Amino acid sequence: MSSNDTAAEANTIQLLEAPSVQALVKQVRAQDTYGFYKNWSDDLILKPFIIDRRERRKISIEGEVDPATKNRIDLFYRAIASRIEQETGPVVQVVIEVNHEGFGWALVFCGRLLLVTRSLRDAHRFGFDSLEKLALEAEKLTQAGIKLAKDYPEVYKL
Repeated sequence: MSSNDTAAEANTIQLLEAPSVQALVKQVRAQDTYGFYKNWSDDLILKPFIIDRRERRKISIEGEVDPATKNRIDLFYRAIASRIEQETGPVVQVVIEVNHEGFGWALVFCGRLLLVTRSLRDAHRFGFDSLEKLALEAEKLTQAGIKLAKDYPEVYKL
């Protein structure tokens, strides 16, 4: 094993331990009512979220969005909501709307305050190029939501 392989493995382990990535793993495991993922490693659970550009281009955007893909979108934003809730306290909720063409939006909100809003397009091809990009995007959205919740508590307190 070369030093590059060791460094890459250490980086992967560090990314898998990131709070946003762990929140996503917890969301996937929470949906597992039959214990199917019980013995799966975290990186194996996250594999469906990692789709490189070549593979993504192969996914057809015609027809309905696959229910498994819709579920992955939902789990990703629920993980963000979970982290925001842990950091700020109040209940945070998620609404995902994707039409049959793969367009829609994701809202993460608390009371009357929108914490994260994302337009979705080509939902058929939802995924990230790498675990690093998944972790960065999740952390960026989480931190933005936490900042809004801390800056405007009077909006979400009814």
